[in-house]
Amino acid sequence: MNSKKDPMGRAIADYYKTQKANKLRVFSPMFEEDEIPLSTLFRKYKEMPEIERKALDMANGKTLDVGAGSGCHSLVLQEKGIDVTAIDISPLSVETMKERGVKKVIEQDFFTLKGQYDTVLMLMNGIGIVGTLERLPRFFLQLDKILAPGGQLLCDSSDISYVFEDENGMIDIPNEMDYYGEHSFRMQYKDTIGEPFNWLYIDADTLREKAGRCGYAVEVVAEGEHYDYLARITKRK
Repeated sequence: MNSKKDPMGRAIADYYKTQKANKLRVFSPMFEEDEIPLSTLFRKYKEMPEIERKALDMANGKTLDVGAGSGCHSLVLQEKGIDVTAIDISPLSVETMKERGVKKVIEQDFFTLKGQYDTVLMLMNGIGIVGTLERLPRFFLQLDKILAPGGQLLCDSSDISYVFEDENGMIDIPNEMDYYGEHSFRMQYKDTIGEPFNWLYIDADTLREKAGRCGYAVEVVAEGEHYDYLARITKRK
C-alpha cells in the first residue's frame, strides 16, 4: 500500500507519537459518516471487549495476527510468551508496531502469505477483509495453505441485520443488496484519503454454511453485547 493512500496507518502513527490525533473518518454509501476512535486501537488487555480477551486466551502455538493495526493484540500475546507474527498491508502501521516492540512484523497481504500457523487471529471484525461472500472460497483455500494440522482460526464478526430493522421490528433488506453484510467504505485522515474497499460483516449461520462447503466447522464460542460474536473455525476431519 502507498503510504500516501494510508489514512489508518497515518492516524495510528500520529496517535502513537502524540497520544492524540485528528478524526479517522469513515464513509460508506449505506451509512452516515462515522469515525474510528484511535484510542480503541491501542487498548490494553483489560480494556478490550470480552470476545477479544477470549480469543487471546484461546490462542496457542505459532500464531498469526492478521490486520494487526497498532499491534495491541500481538503485544498481549508476546507478554503471554506466544510466538506471534503480526501482518498488515499498511506500511505506517507496520512501522508503528515495530516501534511499539512487536518482535515479528511483516507488511503482507493475507491472501499471498506463506508459512504455517497453529492459530490465525482476525479480530475487530477482522474477517471483513474477505470483502464479499463470493470471495470466501478463496479465503478458505488460503487458510488450507497456512493453517497447520489441528490448527484454528479465531475471528469475530457481527450480524448487522438490525441496521435494516423497521419501526415494526421487521428486517427490511433493500432489494438491490445481494447480502446485507456486504459494504464498501473509504477512510480519510486529515488530507490523506484511502482507496475504496469492500468489507464483509457475516452472520454466524451464513459463516457456518459457507465454511462447511469448504470443509471447515464453525463453533461460536462467545457473543458480544451488540450482535457480535467470536467464532472458532477448524478443518473438518
